[in-house]
Amino acid sequence: MLRADLTAVSTTATAAVRPNPLWSLGLLRSELVTTFRRWRTLALLGVLAAVPILVGIAVRIETRGDGQVGRGGGDGPAFIAQVTNNGLFLVFTALAATLPFFLPMAVGVVAGDAVAGEADAGTLRYLLVAPAGRTRLLLAKYATTMAFCLVATLVVAASALAVGALLFPLGDLTTISGTRISFADGLGRALLIALVVAASLAGLAALGLFVSTLTNSGIAAMATTVGLLITVQILDQIPQLHALQPYFFSHYWLSFADLMRDPVYWDDLVRNLELQALYTAVFGSAAWARFTTRDITA
Repeated sequence: MLRADLTAVSTTATAAVRPNPLWSLGLLRSELVTTFRRWRTLALLGVLAAVPILVGIAVRIETRGDGQVGRGGGDGPAFIAQVTNNGLFLVFTALAATLPFFLPMAVGVVAGDAVAGEADAGTLRYLLVAPAGRTRLLLAKYATTMAFCLVATLVVAASALAVGALLFPLGDLTTISGTRISFADGLGRALLIALVVAASLAGLAALGLFVSTLTNSGIAAMATTVGLLITVQILDQIPQLHALQPYFFSHYWLSFADLMRDPVYWDDLVRNLELQALYTAVFGSAAWARFTTRDITA
């Protein structure tokens, strides 16, 4: 009888400690709402939305009467020469212009602040009091950061599409390979490119999350993540480091241009996604190891 009572108590205690799966969804929802309601997040998205507008206006101003980009128009991101012929190319141009710095900088800010910002504000300890567990909290933080990657990329693409439709003609477009595809096909490829760009930021998001677990200062974590981003970008341009460059998380970022070929070149695209998966696994594991063994005092 006593053993049965003890078993019942043990079962009840275990059930009380074990987090409800619905709680994990609630935690994720709470993280998403908190992140996207912050003025900093809205400001970052606003800056990202403004970049295609500035690019579109600049191209429109520099466009000569024959529909070609004026002096200096040959330089700049890929696809920029085709923007005047089809506004859909502004989507590809805007993503190529924001991917090297603006998009990853915004992701670095959000990822770096994910854990360190909570510790800096003194709310991390209270989050861990809830029956979510450190692993679930870390997964919710990473999922929120990846959601920001997707939203930020779609904001750039949507802004570019709207500006391109207002300033330039739309219609069938010519791929990099010289073949013609329909506007609907081009729109589908634009959406696929946006998804690939968002996935390309997965490695940086994991790196930023790991940095965020190392400090209690949100500003320090954000600055370190953005600093690492700039450092890697510089190293990726040094010819003497060509043997190491294929392992930098940013090396294949612009491979999304291969989606505008007919047929599509998949080699660099697959390498990019594999590299992002590797960085996610390595730095995600490092973040988990650090966070689950860390003494939380704030």
